Amino acid sequence: MRSSILLVCFLFVLSESTEVVQGANTKRPNIIFIIADDMHRHMFNCLPEGKGRNLTPNLDRLASEGTLLMGQHVASPVCTPSRYSCLTGLYASRSRCERFIRNTRREGQTVVQWNAHITDEVTLPQLLHQAGYVTGFVGKNHVIEADVEKVSYKADPTQAIVAAKLQKRQTVVEAAIHGVGFDYVASVYHENPDGNGPRELGVHNLDWTTDGALKFIDANHEKPFFLYYATTTPHGPGEKDRSWNADPTATPTGYLEQPLDVLPPRETIPQRLKEAGLPTDPQRCNLLWMDDSIGAILAKLEQKQIDDNTIILFFNDHGQSAKGTLYQGGVTNPSVIWRKGGFPCGAVNQALLSNIDFAPTLLDIADVSYNVDQFDGRSFQPILSGQTETIHDSLYFEMGYSRAVLKDGWKYLALRYPKSAESMAISQRQEILDQFNSKQKLRGRPIHNTDPQNPFSHVSLIPGGGDAEAVSTGKRPGYYDRDQLYQLGSDPQENNNLANDPKHTAKLTKLKQELRQFLKELPGNFAELKTNASSN
Repeated sequence: MRSSILLVCFLFVLSESTEVVQGANTKRPNIIFIIADDMHRHMFNCLPEGKGRNLTPNLDRLASEGTLLMGQHVASPVCTPSRYSCLTGLYASRSRCERFIRNTRREGQTVVQWNAHITDEVTLPQLLHQAGYVTGFVGKNHVIEADVEKVSYKADPTQAIVAAKLQKRQTVVEAAIHGVGFDYVASVYHENPDGNGPRELGVHNLDWTTDGALKFIDANHEKPFFLYYATTTPHGPGEKDRSWNADPTATPTGYLEQPLDVLPPRETIPQRLKEAGLPTDPQRCNLLWMDDSIGAILAKLEQKQIDDNTIILFFNDHGQSAKGTLYQGGVTNPSVIWRKGGFPCGAVNQALLSNIDFAPTLLDIADVSYNVDQFDGRSFQPILSGQTETIHDSLYFEMGYSRAVLKDGWKYLALRYPKSAESMAISQRQEILDQFNSKQKLRGRPIHNTDPQNPFSHVSLIPGGGDAEAVSTGKRPGYYDRDQLYQLGSDPQENNNLANDPKHTAKLTKLKQELRQFLKELPGNFAELKTNASSN
């Protein structure tokens, strides 16, 4: 009898152990979200505009083995609000940042610029952390609010007082990032390289950011993890002595004691491009350097034998050919999602998607429960699994003083400035322009305009427009029109505004109503399209 009891107990323990082992083999996937900065379409070999023009074997591998999301869009096409939407699943006009709220109260409408920071919103990393994931943040911030002391662009980082300020700044930034749900924070650029303080340190250092990512994987490869890795490239400065060929010990916090050895030697970058029969211009060098960083991450996953249980999403922060506008060149933004063996939906998918969809999608992939109503976005996991072909029949966009909707191949764009902007005195316009041009000179950036009477851009109240949107300001025939209607199938460049064509009055009315429906659910007024709303 005693032997029988022992045998039953042994079999019970064995069955429990087997369940644990099986659970370990089917554990929730690791997730790596790689967000690049200011990539053009011609920088992607997987797109027709860039095919064969770049040496990016690791990004090419992600695209060929995963799914290219050709219908991917970004709700607000500059980096801060785009990152806000990625990490919260919300439109940037929902930002709780005090500066953003004050501006909304003053203008009477939300003005989405580089001001939509994360403060106390529920974030994707918080939800993953609560579900047992280890969460990591590496690279460019530019979205999480941190009250930091400014350090002069002309400061000498080797002076003790400057070094102390830089270190204190980094401590404050890291604490802010921890505060929105990240367990691990390393190798952070709070702003673009040029915006972190001394020009001497205003360089890219992908060896440093890659090192932070690899250390996170090393420390957490036995647990389910989420890594948000934001590269600073290919955003400027792009010249070789401030990017791939810069001082390898320079970081936003000061100088390292010695260079890091985590990527192929930098001097091999132009050599490898030559061997591939490609030019060695700074842009291609920086793309190869960034691709080396992706390759190091893939190699680490393989070394730790977790590549078969890891999802990688590669996303560029916004479209670049019309940055700062809601034209297709600003909001269309193909992305890549990869896993070993691919997805049932196939190699290329055309479904309409927005970056507000990333948070719920990744929660679904991680098998984490959530309230769907807490997000503006919707999960596209059913698209990846082949269960459905669409999750949106229309998309909404917001940027500065413009709003737009896309539906059935038609785009409606509304441009509305507040009364304070339309009646701004010439003296105030001159003051704003002078301050802007002074900053441009300090950073060695071009002067785009000297006439205070030139019109504003869609995103900022700077006469003639700011630097980020310079590539697109005034470039479309209908750029300054209050109402713009485009049939994208026949007019993909949005050069023919049909808003005043009587043949399309019904379409214009229908899309205006579609826009009103989106605006109804969001903070702030928007001229006659939404009135009498609470400020936030």
